[in-house]
Amino acid sequence: PIVEQTIIEKPFCKLVRFKRYADDPETIRLLKDEPVVLVCAPLSGHHSTLLRDTVKTLLRDHKVYVTDWIDARMVPVEDGSFGLADYIHYIQEFIRHIGAEHLHVISVCQPTVPVLGAISLLASAGEKTPKTMTMMGGPIDARRSPTAVNSLATNKSFKWFENNVIHTVPANYPGHGRKVYPGFLQHAGFVAMNPDRHLTSHYDYYLNLVEGDADDAEAHVRFYDEYNAVLDIDAEFYLDTIREVFQEFRLANGTWEVDGKPVRPQDIKGTLLLTIEGELDDISGAGQTAAAHELCTGIAREGKKHITAAGCGHYGIFSGRRWREEIYPEVRAFIRNA
Repeated sequence: PIVEQTIIEKPFCKLVRFKRYADDPETIRLLKDEPVVLVCAPLSGHHSTLLRDTVKTLLRDHKVYVTDWIDARMVPVEDGSFGLADYIHYIQEFIRHIGAEHLHVISVCQPTVPVLGAISLLASAGEKTPKTMTMMGGPIDARRSPTAVNSLATNKSFKWFENNVIHTVPANYPGHGRKVYPGFLQHAGFVAMNPDRHLTSHYDYYLNLVEGDADDAEAHVRFYDEYNAVLDIDAEFYLDTIREVFQEFRLANGTWEVDGKPVRPQDIKGTLLLTIEGELDDISGAGQTAAAHELCTGIAREGKKHITAAGCGHYGIFSGRRWREEIYPEVRAFIRNA
């Protein structure tokens, strides 16, 4: 059986462990020796359950921890705001708690930037860093192969985002009065980017039902149940991300500072790096994630690996058949060989 345990509870995030139990001594021994993985889920409008397939697959061979981000509309104003620097502090706290020397960190999409920032700052401070970091479909350098997401951020002024997409949580929620970027806006934006794809997906679902293909139909329902469940993001975090990641490209430019300390990926030496991109990713364009290799000059060439998943879109690199059958075996081998 698998039991979900809350290990650390912060105002904006819970560190959750999925712990497997067994009765026979041999299975217990095998479980004890499995690598430890921290999955850093995106804080980009969806709940962490969007990574259900990612976590379920990883649990075959790993001890798995996940960042479970809390809907900002549920966080009282008294708990303060939450910015990009706070995200980094959370990740560092989780890494220290689990133990960096035995840890493998996987970041999916948006968190690739703050996770690389967190590990860079640990390295610069002389602290232990994880054994490996796997970065999947994230905007390490959002200038490369810009997508519709990138173009929106660069074509609008920072002031435009402040004035047009930030809303106040209404009175019937615990976080009433908090400034947020509402999940419904993010959801509408993602659907509007690919209306044809979503229409085709729903038509395929209809055909599955007509043809009695229950497995594919159920997979469609599961995905959209997660995809349509959205959360609000604290305004400070959203605006920090727009400015520092998508407008000023501070990590890629070498100008990023957190609490007055420079973020220096070149200081990472003892952590191996795997980057994964989808050939057809229309959210994080080609080369955006692979840019981490040029920044992490302290990691030896043999300690770096890049994978481009042919014919794979953004969600396909961490969910679905291609993830399970093609990408996951590569991730598992990279972790095992570290």
